[in-house]
Amino acid sequence: MSVKDQTKDLLQKLGVDVAALEGGDLAVNTPTTGEVIANVKLASADQISAQIDKAHDAFKVWRKVPAPRRGELVRLLGEELRLHKDELGRLVSIEAGKIPSEGLGEVQEMIDICDFAVGLSRQLYGLTIATERADHRMMETWHPLGVVGIISAFNFPVAVWAWNAALALACGNATIWKPSEKTPLTAMACQAIMDKALAKFGDAPEGLATMFVADRVGGEVMVDHEKVALVSATGSTRMGREVGPRLAKRFARSILELGGNNAGIVCPSADLDMAVRAIAFGAMGTAGQRCTSTRRLFVHESIYDTLVPQLKKAYEGVSIGNPLTSDALVGPLIDKDAASNMEKALAAAKAAGGKIVGGERVDVEGNEGAYYYRPAVVEMQTQSGPMFEETFAPILYVVKYTDFDDAIEMQNAVGAGLSSMVFTLNVREAENFLSASGSDCGIANVNIGTSGAEIGGAFGGEKETGGGRESGSDAWKGYMRRATNTVNYGTELPLAQGVSFDI
Repeated sequence: MSVKDQTKDLLQKLGVDVAALEGGDLAVNTPTTGEVIANVKLASADQISAQIDKAHDAFKVWRKVPAPRRGELVRLLGEELRLHKDELGRLVSIEAGKIPSEGLGEVQEMIDICDFAVGLSRQLYGLTIATERADHRMMETWHPLGVVGIISAFNFPVAVWAWNAALALACGNATIWKPSEKTPLTAMACQAIMDKALAKFGDAPEGLATMFVADRVGGEVMVDHEKVALVSATGSTRMGREVGPRLAKRFARSILELGGNNAGIVCPSADLDMAVRAIAFGAMGTAGQRCTSTRRLFVHESIYDTLVPQLKKAYEGVSIGNPLTSDALVGPLIDKDAASNMEKALAAAKAAGGKIVGGERVDVEGNEGAYYYRPAVVEMQTQSGPMFEETFAPILYVVKYTDFDDAIEMQNAVGAGLSSMVFTLNVREAENFLSASGSDCGIANVNIGTSGAEIGGAFGGEKETGGGRESGSDAWKGYMRRATNTVNYGTELPLAQGVSFDI
């Protein structure tokens, strides 16, 4: 069966109207072979605007539904995802090029965040606050925010939507989703799964959780629409620089999850076997196309000549191939632009004196229209040139260091601040790395890689990564508005700070 026929079959099983896969304006390619597997229609600006209006009407109903009841919808979504995990995971592999375990793992993230959000629906807690005035009570309450717009990227085509939608719905909001133009089919499948959950729920308002396929103009409609209270946008820093100011201009909220030029430090005491395995997955997993991929590595001079040859051996031996027809660990880059960016970065590294192992295009038989590349290890004398920019490809830059504080300074010397790691058995180095003067990233790990975060912790980063937080911990607060309430149950009207205003 051709990849196109496989795709059509999977979408049909998931409940998508396969008539929507033909005759549209947007050609959808699978990165596994490069072939066109669907042509879907783009939504117009008027259609998107009408969809937002309907979502706003749905919000006004949904916000009155008790939170535990809202959680029931999310529970049903999780159950539907469990039923369709294999089909949706396979579709992720087809459309995003992920190896099967990563495609299934992404769907498992969706299931996990649904479980988290169901529990959260009974834990939307506020505080009771001590007050200086007698016979008064002060507290804070949390309320639904409105319509939550979600913009997702191709590399996690379904999980990021679930991170946002599960929390937003449990918190009482309506959601509207614009997926990447590179991965609209997985989004259509998710909408069909959501529709099944909504049907089982029974009385959810129409337009509560929807999606649309659109290009940049469609995204702008959502970002600029006055009835979209919050936009959670995942993508490049360049995208965030455009989305953030537009939302700020109308005083709307944003959750920005942007680029990540992530680094690791390997210290003299490190368990090198563990470090090599963590670095290999962090740098080569998803063909280096994760926002948390390991891109820079600082290795202590005393272990450099031991660790780097082990890394090179791993890189030279890693299997590369079509994830749909092989058990290879590294699949394709998403498209021609990604391949071009990888080649440009390697050329710049070579010009800066870098010594490159790997990085060449790999011929995968029967997949001539796809872009398979061997991951590259680039030894650099100093942190320079392309190391300061994130290249969404499997390139790992390696630099030798002498002083631990210098290694931390080099790690922090880039614009992004998403994920970081240190491998050490020295408690002083570990605690220094996690301290206020250590890693400046939103994720800082000890003896574990930069990639592969669990949903229980808030996910996001600092600086040019945008400062947004999604998924676990108290990230739910970003989807709600807070009210401070003071109740006077006495017979007097004292003013705070001892102010007197008698009339």
